[in-house]
Amino acid sequence: MASENRALCRDCGARFAVVSPRCPSCGSPRAVSHLELDGLAIAHIDCDAFYAAIEKRDNPELQDRPVIVGGGQRGVVSTCCYIARIYGVRSAMPMFKALEACPDAVVIRPDMEKYARVGKDIRERMRSLTPLVEPLSIDEAFLDLTGTERLHRATPAETLAKFVRDLETDIGITASVGLAPNKFLAKLASDLEKPRGFSVIGAAEAKAVLAAMPVGRIWGVGKVFQKKLERDGIRTIGQLQDMEANDLARRYGSIGLRLAQLSHGEDSRLVKPERGAKSVSTETTFRTDISSFDTLRPILRDLSEKVSARLKKSGLSGRGVTLKLKTADFKTVTRARHLTDPTQLADRIFAAGVALLENEADGRRFRLIGIGVSDLESEDRADPQDLVDQSAERRKHAEHAMDKLRDKFGKSAVELGLVHAARTVETPKKS
Repeated sequence: MASENRALCRDCGARFAVVSPRCPSCGSPRAVSHLELDGLAIAHIDCDAFYAAIEKRDNPELQDRPVIVGGGQRGVVSTCCYIARIYGVRSAMPMFKALEACPDAVVIRPDMEKYARVGKDIRERMRSLTPLVEPLSIDEAFLDLTGTERLHRATPAETLAKFVRDLETDIGITASVGLAPNKFLAKLASDLEKPRGFSVIGAAEAKAVLAAMPVGRIWGVGKVFQKKLERDGIRTIGQLQDMEANDLARRYGSIGLRLAQLSHGEDSRLVKPERGAKSVSTETTFRTDISSFDTLRPILRDLSEKVSARLKKSGLSGRGVTLKLKTADFKTVTRARHLTDPTQLADRIFAAGVALLENEADGRRFRLIGIGVSDLESEDRADPQDLVDQSAERRKHAEHAMDKLRDKFGKSAVELGLVHAARTVETPKKS
């Protein structure tokens, strides 16, 4: 905790007294200053327009062009550069609307394998700063740099500023940083000045900063719940601050208590590091070996339902789908497919799994089958609208309707015919 407010130049790393808007060492106007700057250690790093930034890096001719990554069969925007955003283009927007808004945009099909490689490189660089790295998606993560000053011979703020400088120099993309006393405020801060932002929200100012923000900025408040709060006359975080925690709990249950805490800038969640490959999966071992595709297919559907339910319950989604098979002679076979968009739907998990199974069900006898979803992230960007395959949209809505019925009447209230068939041909062992 510095005794004086000393600014940090984000371009050269110099520290100086706040007497000029420009760095006295390099002349850059990109300085950050805050009374709590040297006492904060929780950060959220979010790469700027990640997919589009990689495409521009790999094709310099695109630097000054509006770029949209997406299209293909799904017909929606996966992400777009900041030039395209000036024209009103946004993620998950139907492609025809995006091109109406920005007809000169360059549309590029997503290359998920390339993006995953870059994301892995960035993740390893984060882990060189601190072991406490909690990824949220391929291009963003929380970091806890508490106690790293001796290791890096720098404050967390100085270490983060150098990290994003090196990211831009070495990898060719930019990122925005939010620095705060907790995860909730750090994530809010990282959105304040994108792109190439470095924003700080301190503990002393948190309540005042939050007061004017809409309730939708609170972690866990989705569009549906935001509308419910608005119907109750609650539109700003400041209104929540004026309410008693007990009153919010009576109205909204456990989420009401969370609203009370977060509205005051309080968040006790720890930064939880990723341990190994994060995935949600399940498998079953048969009483007798099975070789028939028609017999394996409904079993795979049943397993896909289970994985989907766990993802939905945890508020997660994933881009990677992995099929696991074990042959009668105990050889393990794994096959994977990477999806363009993250999913938590049983329908999409099963579709990817059954496509992989078709290539493996060649007469071999199998004693085990499993399905898993990896490359996990939050559910916020899962399963955008499919404008091309309307039947997929109908299946999506039907699945959510079935989920509601199962929540109300129990899992057996609604079953697909092929899932019922699965239960008549195999005896699972929970894994």
